[in-house]
Amino acid sequence: MIECWRWYGAYDTISLPEIAQTGATGIVHALHEVPYGEVWTSDAIAARRGEIAKAGFDWTVAESLPIHESIKRGDGNLSTLFANYRQSMANLAANGIRTICYNFMPLLDWTRTDLTAPLARGGTCLRFDQARMAAFEIHMLGRARAEDDYSHEVRNRAAIWFQQSNEADREALLHAIMSGLPGAFDRYDIAGLRGALERYDGIDRATLRANYKRFLDEVIPTAEELGMVFCVHPDDPPRDILGLPRIVSDADDIAWILSAVDSPANGLTLCSGSLGANPANDVPAIAKRFAKSIRFAHLRNVRKDPDGSFEEAAHLDGDTDMVALIRVLVAEEARRQEANESFAQIPMRPDHGHDLLSDLERDNFPGYPLIGRMRGLAELRGVTRALQQVQTHG
Repeated sequence: MIECWRWYGAYDTISLPEIAQTGATGIVHALHEVPYGEVWTSDAIAARRGEIAKAGFDWTVAESLPIHESIKRGDGNLSTLFANYRQSMANLAANGIRTICYNFMPLLDWTRTDLTAPLARGGTCLRFDQARMAAFEIHMLGRARAEDDYSHEVRNRAAIWFQQSNEADREALLHAIMSGLPGAFDRYDIAGLRGALERYDGIDRATLRANYKRFLDEVIPTAEELGMVFCVHPDDPPRDILGLPRIVSDADDIAWILSAVDSPANGLTLCSGSLGANPANDVPAIAKRFAKSIRFAHLRNVRKDPDGSFEEAAHLDGDTDMVALIRVLVAEEARRQEANESFAQIPMRPDHGHDLLSDLERDNFPGYPLIGRMRGLAELRGVTRALQQVQTHG
């Protein structure tokens, strides 16, 4: 696998020379400063790619080329947005970047309620707490029918948390929930979030699927022409959030997406943490079923609680058998190489690490510390090398 590292450019406190010391060779990056729906110009891409190359890396994956909310909602005449998206694709391809990771999550990207949950042996991690999410939806946001999405026990704990919280606690919760949005755009306060949710009124699972199918119809033929691959990122968490449907949460969803437009360019980002947060998902089994469509891998682990809460575990701990998962990816790479296929190597990056040691003293982008991800990359590298040896020598 191609060992990669997600880098946020000007928004990142971690420098490219520091990343070089981790051993990663590929950079996963996006032009986060460009507002959603506008074109990523060839000049801007070339300049960023040159900066990355000067530091000794390849810009391996564009993550993400974001999809405007109007496309997800299916608002009106979308011809300009689709044309801009296809132009950005062409500009990436012209600069040698041929793998695009994206998601189709309505309104919010990955969602957590705690950015610095303490770990037993020191350090912190990201956490999604079901009771705090319920407190946010029911008591802070006041979303209609939010109570229906939570158990009686969770609602009770949510009420207690809200009663005991102060304004700073509530601001911290809002900040955590908004922190999954990269770049400088689309942050919401409570009033702004209510307004954004209103624009999704009447959009159910079937409607969102229809809008997603339209997006694929608009971009996958262009991807084929450009020799690119698209890889959808699963929902995080893999469940409806804020009353909005999520449609990339399990094996059935993935099967629908890949069959909606049957093309090698229509692929999957295998995110073990996102899929692993759903108790019904067997992540190694999902990887094996859709192995031929995996174009990118995010490797991380989560530990789930019975009430639906979960937190980031160490990369080789948690509820997903990471060795079994990497075994699937190593076998798929070997199959592709034997068949002399394009995109034979799977780009991989260690996702969401713990904040450890000096990470605790720097203002990292939430979930993307230096030491924690370097630890994860080293562990994943060791497993991968061992399995590759077994694959080669038996």
